[in-house]
Amino acid sequence: MNARALTFRSRSVAHRAARSDAVETGARWGLAARGLIYLLIGVLALQVAFGSDGGREADRGGALEELSAQPFGAVLLWAVGVGLIGMVLWRLSEALFGAAGPDGRKARKRALAAVRCVFYAFVAYSVLAFAVGDRGVGSSDQQSRDITARALELPAGQWIVGLGGLGIACAGVWIGVRAALRKYRKHLKTGAMGRRARQAVDVTGVAGGIARGLVFAVAGGFAARAALTYDPSDAKGLDDTLRTFASTAAGPWLLVATATGLVLFGVFSFLMARWRRV
Repeated sequence: MNARALTFRSRSVAHRAARSDAVETGARWGLAARGLIYLLIGVLALQVAFGSDGGREADRGGALEELSAQPFGAVLLWAVGVGLIGMVLWRLSEALFGAAGPDGRKARKRALAAVRCVFYAFVAYSVLAFAVGDRGVGSSDQQSRDITARALELPAGQWIVGLGGLGIACAGVWIGVRAALRKYRKHLKTGAMGRRARQAVDVTGVAGGIARGLVFAVAGGFAARAALTYDPSDAKGLDDTLRTFASTAAGPWLLVATATGLVLFGVFSFLMARWRRV
């Protein structure tokens, strides 16, 4: 067998592995794990809105603390971490071989899958580090300030932070607009869904996606402001970003609406774990 045939065969084997039942199971497990995290963050944000948070932060760290406090909390943490690894492998397979659907092999789609792969790899690492007892990572707010401070010290640091913040803000707008336009529908196994299932996906997908996009957009805006002021304290993590909603003219009700949206996004992720084409 010549080298060219061997290379083709290796690629064929890798492609079949990327389309295997194991990757599909990992993807669905990962979507469910993502849903659980967002559901808990939304609940914690509701507690912040009503003043019953007990000092807990409405971010991923707070969600993991809440999860670890439950019966079999350690098992749940590992289950979430392993599920997120499944998400990483799924996005990696999309980046390498393309996603499901007629346009899944486009360069833009594969690049986006690569970005998601890196993002979920970071999230998976943080969850697994928490599961093995590493509680020293700090809150999302402190992490945001620390990362911003280090970035500002780099050559062209203000540009790096500013463009990063604008990128996050634009991603938030993109997430919200796609949710409002119901772009997720093209990924669904609609032929196997009943009317109530489609309605549930639409309600949770639109409201949840808009809320998630809003949080990203506002957090990105704070990062961009930190670049303009050259002040890392202006950067805000998820918890601080959500708390600023309560200080607007709408009062705590904007935070309640956003937190409810995050809860719905968690439910939407569960539904996508069941009905998404992988």
